[in-house]
Amino acid sequence: QVQLVESGGGLAQAGGSLRLSCAASGFSLENYSIGWVRQAPGKESEPISCISSADGPTYYADSVKGRFTIIRDNDKNTVYLQMNSLTPEDTAVYYCATSWYYYCSGLTALNYRGQGTQVTVSS
Repeated sequence: QVQLVESGGGLAQAGGSLRLSCAASGFSLENYSIGWVRQAPGKESEPISCISSADGPTYYADSVKGRFTIIRDNDKNTVYLQMNSLTPEDTAVYYCATSWYYYCSGLTALNYRGQGTQVTVSS
């Protein structure tokens, strides 16, 4: 069964850090691009990062560039999102997502998602 399972969300203070994890099962993550999408209450989904398979490109939304880092560990079939310098505007449900493509096509087509993990940042 193909699954993406996120973990690591929680409550953080502004200026703090969190590290999200996404464990993939039922397929080999090394063959696909993988990314993160977030959705804040009352707002549309916002793709924020995508890392390609192998030596392909990595993308970040302007809203997180320089603060968030996406890391893939193919041996563990897991992708991480290291989030630093958090602000209350980062409060959202964070979803791990894939387009099933080898390379990221910018931040588009991240349509297959996990169940999400809540991140709440207090001021």
